[in-house]
Order: sequence, then C-alpha cells, then structure tokens
Amino acid sequence: MIRSLFFLFPAVAVAQTEVVKNDEANAIGPNLPPRKVEAELFQVPEGFEVTVWASTPQLFNPTNIDIDAKGRIWACEGVRYRSHVKRQPAGDRVVVMKDTDGDGKADSSHTFVQEKALIAPLGIGVFDNKVFVAQPPELIVYTDVNRNLVFDEGTDTREVILTGFNARNHDHSLHSVTMGPDGKFYFNVGNCGAIFKDKDDREFVIGGPYRGGGGQYFVENEKRGGEKSADGHVWTAGATFRMNEDGSEVEVVGHGYRNSYEQTLTSFGDMFQNDNDDPPACRVSYILEYGCAGYFSRDGRRGYRAEKRPNQEHWRNHWRQDDPGTMDAGDVYGGGSPTGVAFYENGAMGEDFVGTLLACEPGRNVIFSYQPEPEKGTFKLDRSDFMTSNTTNEFLGSDFVGGTRGKKQDEFEDHLLFRPSDIAVGPDGALYVSDWYDARVGGHGDLDDSCSGTIYRIAPKGFTPSVPQFDASTIEGAITALRSPAVNVRYLGYRGLQEKGEEALAAVKELIKTEENPFVAARGIWLLPQLGEQGVAVCEEVLQDENPQNRIAALRALLRSGQDILPHAKALAGDSDPGVRRDVALALRDLPAAQTKEIFATLAQQVEFTDKNSVEAIGLGAALQEDEIWQHLRQEMGATDPLKWDERFAKLTWRLWPVSAVADLKARALATELTPEERAFAVESIAFIDHTDSVEAMLSLADQGSPSRRAAMDWLFRRGTGEWAKYDVLPELKKRGIYDPNSITVTSVTVPAPPKKNQYSTADVLALTGDAEKGKAKAMGCVMCHQINGVGVSYGPNLAGWGKGQPREVIARSIVEPSFDISHGFKGSIVETKKGETVHGLVTSPGNPLMIVSTGGVEQMIPKKMIKSQKDLKRSLMLSSDQLGLTAQDVADIVAFLKVYE
Repeated sequence: MIRSLFFLFPAVAVAQTEVVKNDEANAIGPNLPPRKVEAELFQVPEGFEVTVWASTPQLFNPTNIDIDAKGRIWACEGVRYRSHVKRQPAGDRVVVMKDTDGDGKADSSHTFVQEKALIAPLGIGVFDNKVFVAQPPELIVYTDVNRNLVFDEGTDTREVILTGFNARNHDHSLHSVTMGPDGKFYFNVGNCGAIFKDKDDREFVIGGPYRGGGGQYFVENEKRGGEKSADGHVWTAGATFRMNEDGSEVEVVGHGYRNSYEQTLTSFGDMFQNDNDDPPACRVSYILEYGCAGYFSRDGRRGYRAEKRPNQEHWRNHWRQDDPGTMDAGDVYGGGSPTGVAFYENGAMGEDFVGTLLACEPGRNVIFSYQPEPEKGTFKLDRSDFMTSNTTNEFLGSDFVGGTRGKKQDEFEDHLLFRPSDIAVGPDGALYVSDWYDARVGGHGDLDDSCSGTIYRIAPKGFTPSVPQFDASTIEGAITALRSPAVNVRYLGYRGLQEKGEEALAAVKELIKTEENPFVAARGIWLLPQLGEQGVAVCEEVLQDENPQNRIAALRALLRSGQDILPHAKALAGDSDPGVRRDVALALRDLPAAQTKEIFATLAQQVEFTDKNSVEAIGLGAALQEDEIWQHLRQEMGATDPLKWDERFAKLTWRLWPVSAVADLKARALATELTPEERAFAVESIAFIDHTDSVEAMLSLADQGSPSRRAAMDWLFRRGTGEWAKYDVLPELKKRGIYDPNSITVTSVTVPAPPKKNQYSTADVLALTGDAEKGKAKAMGCVMCHQINGVGVSYGPNLAGWGKGQPREVIARSIVEPSFDISHGFKGSIVETKKGETVHGLVTSPGNPLMIVSTGGVEQMIPKKMIKSQKDLKRSLMLSSDQLGLTAQDVADIVAFLKVYE
C-alpha cells in the first residue's frame, strides 16, 4: 500500500513513502556468513564482563539504539549505507529485539517498520509507544497505537514532526533523539545544516558552507549563512536543539559543530557530546548552553581555516579556541570517528561508576569513559579506556590513519573490526553497545558486505537482568520510572508525575530528601515547578542548597518552566560557585538589558576571566544587547579611562564586541605606555566587532607611524576577505596604498611529483630497527611543514602524539608514499595564474583574493582576476622520503621518534 506524505518546505522535494508490509518475505539482510568480534577479545574494568546480547541475523549494521521500559532494544539499521542504496530495495528497517526468558541474550527479533524512505537513518528514540526516527530531511515519529511492536499502516500513525534537514544518506546529518531531565526532547544535526520551521511556524536557519561527502541535500542553507533565525540569533551547522514532544518551542542550545553524532544530558541538566574532525582534533566536550564550537566562521560562511592565525596549532584553529564567541573544546584527543554517547548515573555498575560519561570511538576500537568534575565554567574531563578490543593502540581503517591502507575486510585482524556505533544504559542497569563491525570507519565508506552487527552487554560478572515493572499512571509507578537507569524511560515517570500536578508533590519531595544518589535526587528538582505553587516554592528553596549542582538544577528548572527568573538571578549573581554564576549569565539571555545590566555588573566583577566558558557565558547572556550592557559595565567597573583597564575588563570587552568600545580600543592600540601585548589585544578586540566604525579604526591603525600598524594590517587582510568583505575593505586598502591587487606579484610554489618508483619500499623500512634519538634529529628537517618541539610552521598535520596510536607501517608509508592516503582537510589545490605562475598549497579562503598557503607556511593572496584555473592537486603536498633525501634507515629512525613524540 502506498502512503503519500506531502509537506511544504522551501527547496525540499515532496516525499512519497511506501511502508513495507511486515512479513518474512521482506525481512531482508545480506545472505553472507555473519561475523563478530568475540566477547573474549574485549578489555573492561575489573569485575565486569562482556557478553553477546544479540548478533546478525537478529540485526544488521546498527547505526543507533534505544532501550524501552521493558528492556527491549530498538535499532536503526544502515544496510543501504552510502553506495549501497540498491542493496535492500525495500528500505532500511527499525528492528526490535527481546530477551523473553531473562537469560541475558535476545531470543526474538522482528521488524517494527521498513520503508523505502529509510536510508541509513542515524537516530532513534523510544518514548512509550512513540518511536522517533531521524531520517533526513525529516524527523519522523511512528506511534504504535495498538502497542503490538509492529507498525500497522491504517492503525498506527506516521507523522513528520519537523523537516528541512540536510542530507539523506550522509553521516553529517540528522541524529538521535534523547530526553533531558526537563522533559524536553533533544536532537542534533551535523554540519550539513538545515532550514526548518517548528510547530509554532518559526524558521531556523542553520547555515554553513559544507557541501561535501555525497548524500542528497534538500535545503540551500549554504546560501543563507549569517541570517538570523526567528529567535533573532545566527546559528551555524552543526547544532543541537530541544523541543516539546510535538515539535513546538524549538530552541537551539549549541552550534558550530563538525558532526556530533549524539548528545547526553545528566540529571543536573549538563549536556555532553563528542565530535569528529579534520584530523587530528576529535573532542569530547561539555556543551555550554547556546555556545558555539567554532567549526565554521562566526557568520557560517567560511570554514575554520579561513580564520587561522599565524602558527596557530591545528586543534585550536579547528575549534577557534583563541577567538571570542566559542566555548571550551574540552578533551581534544586527536584523530578518530566518534559516535554514540551515554551518561551512567545508577544501575548495576556500582557506586564507582556513578556519574560516568561514556563515548564511543570506533576509529580507535574503544569506548572512552570520563567522570566529569565541575571546573570553573566547564568540566574537567580525564579520559580512560572503558571497553576496548585494541590494547595495542595501533589503529587502522579510519581517516586519521589513512583509511584502510589498501587492506580488504578479510585482511583485518578481529580486534581492529570493533566499531561501536552507540552505547545505552538499560532499565536493568547494564550497559549495551551496538557494533557496526567493519574494516572502514569514516570517510563515507564501508567494506563489510555481510552488514554484520552485534549488541554487547557490559555488566558485573554473573549478572542476572531484572527490569522493574511499573504503571506510570500511578504516582508510585511514575517514581519508579523516574528512577530508571535508562534515560528515555525516565520520561514516562516525568510525564506521569507532571500530569498528577500537586498530588505528586509529596512523593517528589520525599525522593529529593531521601535519595542518596545525587543524580536520582536531582530528577525530582526538575519536576517541582511543574507541581503547582507549592512546588515552585520548594524549588526556590533548593536555590539555597549547599550543593552547587543542585542550585544550578533548580535555577534551570525554574527557567525552563517559565518562572520569572530575574529575582533568582539577582540573588545568585554573587554565588561563590563559578558554575552557578555561569548559569545565571545564561539565564539572562534575551531579557531586556534595562532589567539585567545590574546583574551583569555583579557577575562581571567576579568573573573567572582566565576561564573561557565563564567569559563566554556573559557574552552569550548579553547577546544582541552587548553595547548597552558594556556601557553599564564600563561605569560600574571604573573603566572610563581606557588606558587604565584591568585584564578582567579588557577580556570582557573582547568577548562582548561592543561598537561603543571602538574608540577606547583604538586609544589602547595607540598607547605606547601600554605593553605590546596589551596593544595587540586591543587591535584583536576591534577585529571581532562587525561594524563600519571598527573597520575605520583598523584602517587608521594601519597608517604609517602607528605602534600597532603590523597587527592592524594582518587583521585587515584576514577580516577584509572574510566577515568584513561587505565593507569593501580591499578597495580601501588600495586607496591607502596598503594593498593593490594590480601590483600583486604571485610567486610560483610547486611540489614536485614523486618518482614513479621509490628506491626502497615501506616493507624495507619496517625490516629495520629505528633509533628515536636519531629520528628526532632527522625529523627537524620536516619543520618547513610541521611544527616539532615548538620549531617550524603549522602547515601540515600536527604530529605531536599522532604516531603513538599508529602502527609502524602506517607511519612509514605516510613518509615513503605520502600520496597513498591524504588526511581530511589537507588535500591540496593547484592554482594557475593567467601569467603562467603555478601555486600548490592549501586554500584557506576561497574569496577575492583567494588565500593559499604553501610549503614553508608561505601565504599568498591571489586576486580572482589573476586566476586562470583552480583544481585539486590529487596527490600529497608532502615530498616523499626519496625526494627529501632520506634513506630507509632515516625513515625507520623517524618512525621510532614519532612513536614516542607527544
């Protein structure tokens, strides 16, 4: 039967959906022998064991999982992933697996829904009988009306909650739905971006220039970068959203990601995610509410490379860590391919693991663990390996190690094939991990034609599963659901208690008072403002709790429930805890400056100004009203004389980017009595103020005789081809004799093609024993492209720590045959001019002039009118070892050095 779904959206094609009848004839999977990594190969903490809970043919290529209140595991499949759309013409599936006899293994598996519109969906969230599936361009909810765990067309319903998300069959697209402790639904989209309207008919533009990686794009968000959304703010892809269950009241709560696969919220309301990279810069981060991770430029029109500062480390440039307007990147661990995340709060794993963040990293065959500790405006994130099949720390198959290096699926050792796609906490308190199982991960490809997949359970040795039964329509049952270790099961308890209103207040108060687990107790705090006036009063009392995390949860609960937050913000503005003050600042966002400026003054005078998130929170809270708030701070902090600013006020001015500060900043930049560093910081602060006044000031600072001339000229070139291009900076530079496109001389810089045959092979190198000390000396010959021990330029990939996780073969081949595989973000270009010059390098800004950096860190600006052609180099910008004059022994020595260099 054909079911047509018509929806209106700019540039989104009308979709036609065919739901496949759920019978054996359509239970399709590749007819090849299934494979898996045996449980015995895994290393987990002492006292725990890994067991196989389900495996192919019970499921195929699991992309994301969720676990319902009965302990059933639901999985999205990606059999049709990327180039394999035709492999299963009936469509991909959502599969339900059950352990009916309680022996710790699934003994039942069936299709919930299969339809042609499903092409490798990357997210699923199960909330009672509602199943949310992330399938670009749509966020779909299937309601299992008759609760038989099968989508029956005509009885059950299929609704598109939201639509307008790029891109179908693309990893950087729409991802999973998870519940927050506030009763809101959270989901995210990667840097393919989106243009969509919520159920309140408010449009959100998630802009960004990315159009790579194949897939099917639906909206032209790349043309609308820098546009404000209906909420008045500019957002860049990727982004995280929260909404009501019906798709109303959407809010953007974080943005500027590359491709965060999933988010997880603690019961205090702290959100964490991981995110992948242009190697090596993967991260696990605390998400500062409304914060920007920095992958694209501030206006979403350029990539991070166009914002790079001279000799800036790759990871700091990648997440724009030195710019105002970005949040702290957290744990940046290098190359990888991160996927699902979960936060363990209670269950079967024991007290030592309460408060553990778990992050899947298939590129490294591992699940990381963290126990986040509040640290100023962010969280301390110390990383450990929680579950791994690879104890050698030598990796293969991911972009950061050059892909598969020509190896096929059956040539990989089993311990390298563990590719965890997701992790979830079950209602029985155990952990469940879905494994994609493939030689290739990332790079928009796969190699496993069997589409094998497995779900592993991690639990104490001898664990017997027990899933609490409850009736969420009763207060007792709803409390039981709220206590669940499984995050989306808690929603049933939250909703049940919310519906009871004041009747549930006594039970919720008792939970908060008597529960020893702080995370479980915090779940009750969020409900208090939903339970009548008395509940609001109790929540206000929690604002005085001795635990700052409880104070933060209470403030967030009051804010999210629509209470007047101003009196509470005023009362907490002087709180001793920087995390509380951070959230006070964020709570003031979009409120009139006339009502908030006094509170900002209190916050500003004690802000942890050396902490990125603490300063950023004030900027985010003051968004769109920065000038009025800055002017008030200037008076209250005694900063009317610009030459007497303290470091705190200078840092706040840098972040608030107020137009009214331009004159003061210019005075500081010209003041010879200030240090060179103070003058340079004033120039930098002007560079991030997007206004004609700042452009004029910068042009003036570039005049002859200015003590800040060099810094001003540097910023003018970078901003003039970027965010300030709209102010016609370059013509003005020509008028002032600073930059004239007609007088530009282009210098040819080329990388010779490697010899057709090397004097020695990678195998020859591997047969030799390397000397790390000699390798260290030889590696210094690489500083024309790499920064080593603080010497050299940051042109090629950062090598610090890179070799520690690579097999010797990978390192050696990257030196002997650098074109064999090229890292993401380092593919070179050839620019040919009309006069015959040829430049090989990395294009950092494709504007006019085009900006390109070549070997040795040589940067050139080439006006568009001078360019004859621009195309991909199709080989590495790095010279081979033969070309560098290195012997096989030299390479072996360098390999030995890179194995220990960090």
